[in-house]
Amino acid sequence: MGELRWNPLLKTWTMVSASRQKRPNLPDNWCPFCPGDNKKLPPDYQVLKYDNDFPILTPTPSKPDIASSPLYKSAENYGKAEVILFSPNHTETFDKMSVPHIIKVINLWIDRFTELSSDKRIKYVFIFENHGEEVGATISHPHGQIYAFPYIPQKIDTELQNSREYFTENNECLICAITREETAFKKRVVYENENFIAYIPFFTDYPYGVFVSPKKHIGIINGFDSNHKRDLADMIKNITGAFETLFEKPFPYMMSFHQLPVNSETICPDAEKYYHFHIEFYPPLRSRDKIKFYASSEMGAWAAANPLCVEDTAIELSKALQKFKSKTEVSDD
Repeated sequence: MGELRWNPLLKTWTMVSASRQKRPNLPDNWCPFCPGDNKKLPPDYQVLKYDNDFPILTPTPSKPDIASSPLYKSAENYGKAEVILFSPNHTETFDKMSVPHIIKVINLWIDRFTELSSDKRIKYVFIFENHGEEVGATISHPHGQIYAFPYIPQKIDTELQNSREYFTENNECLICAITREETAFKKRVVYENENFIAYIPFFTDYPYGVFVSPKKHIGIINGFDSNHKRDLADMIKNITGAFETLFEKPFPYMMSFHQLPVNSETICPDAEKYYHFHIEFYPPLRSRDKIKFYASSEMGAWAAANPLCVEDTAIELSKALQKFKSKTEVSDD
């Protein structure tokens, strides 16, 4: 069973996939993404696209089990769900990878974005990673996922609407404005290189909720040249390294790529003028042994709350990043 169900209160779709409950428990000492364990994988891959065995979106959907009514619409769960394997090494997370290897991951993301976007039924290609048990990752092997949606997800749609409104009023991209403000204030900036800047924005609800944004106005990942790819790889390595160094323990996070929708010119015309590629990290830790839970007011009313001062956490994370870089430079020597 798989389908989309319309939520008339929020005007968005809910993905339903009962088959995901049938995912088996993995045997001990066996990993589906290690080439020696899973014989379906090539033995010599560096990075790899792997079609999800239990997809919530599929290019061959069945008809919905429950027919639409005037109030409740249902639709086929058309789309694609892919797994992106970052490395054949079971323990090689981004902070341990070389920049050239992360560039291979970025090139695979770009290739998949381009391929999935060629399907005119797809409206949004969402690249993301769930890292750590605290955010629901059930397989520790370094990997992320890509969902190709037949609609624009609600959070992206909200960002698009607000960015369009800001552009109409100010003739400027909203993310460009946010980045300029953070650059000028400086205290919330965690790291920057030639083409990217990382900061914990003024308004984030996660204590260590880093945004990564290109300094140049670019809307989609396949707009990056070789220098942007290099600097994005450097940025991902160092931000995740800062996370791992902050509390000197494995650090969970969710990483999501926000970029232009595809095949949507009639839905959001000229979006390339007002919407800007950026990465949002959602790390649930608020201290070494405490998790920042989304409680009733946050889930029930979307009333975001941050238990720590961003100006303080940005300094902490920046120091952790510099410590990570110093250790990395020593090991490279």
